[in-house]
Amino acid sequence: MVTVSILTMFGLGLVCAGILAAASKIFYVQENPKVAAALELLPGANCGGCGFAGCEGYAKAVVTDPNVPANRCVACPKESIVALGELTGKTVAEAEPLVSMRRCDVNNGHVVQRYVYHGIPSCAAASVIRGGTNTCAWSCLGFGDCVQACPFGAMKIVDDIACVDIQRCTGCGLCTKACPRGILELIPLRSRVCIPCNSRDKGKAVMDACKAGCIKCGKCVRTCPAKAISLVDGRIEINQKQCLEYGPECGQACVGACARKILRPIALVNAPVKENAASASDAGDNENKEAANA
Repeated sequence: MVTVSILTMFGLGLVCAGILAAASKIFYVQENPKVAAALELLPGANCGGCGFAGCEGYAKAVVTDPNVPANRCVACPKESIVALGELTGKTVAEAEPLVSMRRCDVNNGHVVQRYVYHGIPSCAAASVIRGGTNTCAWSCLGFGDCVQACPFGAMKIVDDIACVDIQRCTGCGLCTKACPRGILELIPLRSRVCIPCNSRDKGKAVMDACKAGCIKCGKCVRTCPAKAISLVDGRIEINQKQCLEYGPECGQACVGACARKILRPIALVNAPVKENAASASDAGDNENKEAANA
């Protein structure tokens, strides 16, 4: 009986294997070899910065769809983008490098904590409890949801606030999606001016909560000759493209017009990332390359 059962199962296995083998031949779909070649050129981070679900999705799209440009991958080095353009026969225009910027200066603003949070170490979780821990309901909570989201190690928490390593940031935008308060935003790497304030509160409420907050006085809006600054949904916004197209001839008039010194040249916002003792020796050669938004 045992022998018969074994032989029966063995026979069934052979039949099923034969059916599967035949099905794989019949339903085999010839894959474009260019897709595999394109995938080899991509970093494999699957960050989604290109707008597709992952590197494989973008590789298929860039090869098969003539409307998908070859420079959509923000994490690719220039050489790989050029090679991808040659592989797909597409003209590659140089894309504007983007970097994440934090619109908050909670430490310099001396924003006070209203209570000590003991829950899940997550900004998304903390922000729903009584409006967050800080007196400013628009400030960085510093629990690091952006750090967890970044596949390139470009985000760090330094002094309880999120900082961006400019050298590692690829502009994929995953950190901006992870921030529950919309504090992080993508700006061109060559931007000249930024506004590190996310508050949508009005004058007195801002001054009561933060010494480095924008009170929406509108002087920057009226002063900017490029008309690149506007008040949108209670928050000052800078149209960086419009600002860059106008050029440096304005002499950063908006910076000079801001009485509270909220509008700042980008050079003043970039500061070295502080390394802990365990990694300081390994980072010694690269310490001058580390930068973060302050």
